Amino acid sequence: MTYIAAAIVGVIAYLLGSINSSILVGRLFGVKDIRQHGSGNAGATNTLRTIGKKAAAFVFAGDVLKGVIAVLIAHLIAFFMHTDGTIAVLTAALLVVLGHNYPLYFGLKGGKGIATSAAVILMIDPLIGICVLVFALLVMVITRYVSVGSIAAAVAFPVAVAIWHHDNIPYLIFAAALGLLAIFRHKENIKRLIKGTESKLGAKKKENV
Repeated sequence: MTYIAAAIVGVIAYLLGSINSSILVGRLFGVKDIRQHGSGNAGATNTLRTIGKKAAAFVFAGDVLKGVIAVLIAHLIAFFMHTDGTIAVLTAALLVVLGHNYPLYFGLKGGKGIATSAAVILMIDPLIGICVLVFALLVMVITRYVSVGSIAAAVAFPVAVAIWHHDNIPYLIFAAALGLLAIFRHKENIKRLIKGTESKLGAKKKENV
């Protein structure tokens, strides 16, 4: 029953995650496809630098909301199926991010999933979520690179889980998978950081997380 619940919520979460806020909001603001502008990435930062603050705020809210909804749905389904919700919640959390990154409705070309990842982490483990978020923001402020802060968070999250929940194997696997996924999605940013061409906060060049 546990794995049936996980399969159900996994499908729902992926389909929910595939609703890409950046592409939809971009169209409302007259941009046919945000992926054809700026960094080419469908997320809040590229929306901010391509369209503006108002559009980016809507995108960020949408990305966070679908993460929250996915976790809540997992809890509800596990409750009604009278099964432990741990695996269902972790599955939903990972699949909603995968849906955001590789959206079914938009040719499997989406964003990097950072806002959605932050939302599911905070829903699952608020203490670790807050610690990782504060750490990421500090790194962003110090370096002025959004991508560096995001990558730092991707590393910090599984490390924090390993320290405080070292005996929780499903959680460890989830944290490692989510962190590796975020780092992989930032591979182009990493290349630009090495070359010294990555844009900083406030720069005119467009990029995204």
